[in-house]
Amino acid sequence: MAKPRRWLEWEAAQARDWIAVPQADDDKYSRGVLGLCTGSTGYPGAAVLGVEAAGRTGVGMLRYLGPRRVATLVLQRRPEVVTADGRVQAWLLGSGMDAGARSADRTTQLQKALRQGLPTVLDAGALDLVGAGTGARVITPHYRELAALLQRSGEGVPAEEIAREPGDWAVRAAELLGVTVLLKGNTTHVASPSGIRLSVSGAPAWLATAGSGDVLAGILGALLATHTSRIDADADAMASLAATASFVHAAAASRASAGGPMLALDIAEAVPATIAALLA
Repeated sequence: MAKPRRWLEWEAAQARDWIAVPQADDDKYSRGVLGLCTGSTGYPGAAVLGVEAAGRTGVGMLRYLGPRRVATLVLQRRPEVVTADGRVQAWLLGSGMDAGARSADRTTQLQKALRQGLPTVLDAGALDLVGAGTGARVITPHYRELAALLQRSGEGVPAEEIAREPGDWAVRAAELLGVTVLLKGNTTHVASPSGIRLSVSGAPAWLATAGSGDVLAGILGALLATHTSRIDADADAMASLAATASFVHAAAASRASAGGPMLALDIAEAVPATIAALLA
């Protein structure tokens, strides 16, 4: 495999330009509406974490569509979330789902969202549907998930090989699948089909905790919903937004950890102060 061009380390100066700051004449719709089809009866917390992170990143409205029990838990934590179907500007799909255990109705719901052609984050249990969409898409696998996805796409590669050369394989996946790839890891690699190569490092090792990826997906979903006009004007905006989400996620983790252990919800709760510091 040919080595990719030099990777650009994404830092605060770049991330700051991709945070949407509301203006005096904004309303909840102009600030962005994110739709979430996430969580499952087996993993309801993923939906709660994604909603929490997305709301704290800054959107005008969150619209959650999922199992009744999961929706109840989401509303208990965040009563401002809307659970009725309706207009959205972007989608977050798949967090907390198992593609192998997904019901036919749930699959139909995900495919319906993808057919709208809106900017979409595909995470975890929706990664297998990457080819069903037509709009700007970003996938957020870890190395094992990427190995499984490439296997389904006809490119068999051991997960250990992806772990050894994550940047190379993020590039290959972006080329093969035609979508932006955010490959999670100690250093996160973001690759676009057009050749953009961005990396984010510096996250604390404590970030490797259950639910952390659901928080990252929520942050990224919110950024997509608040930048739809930039995405429409420039498909490469997806890579910048993915790198910004990873930067905010890592910085919020450092803030929440303060050198010690943390939980995923701690990361989400640290996002507003992290963004405020980034904008200062």
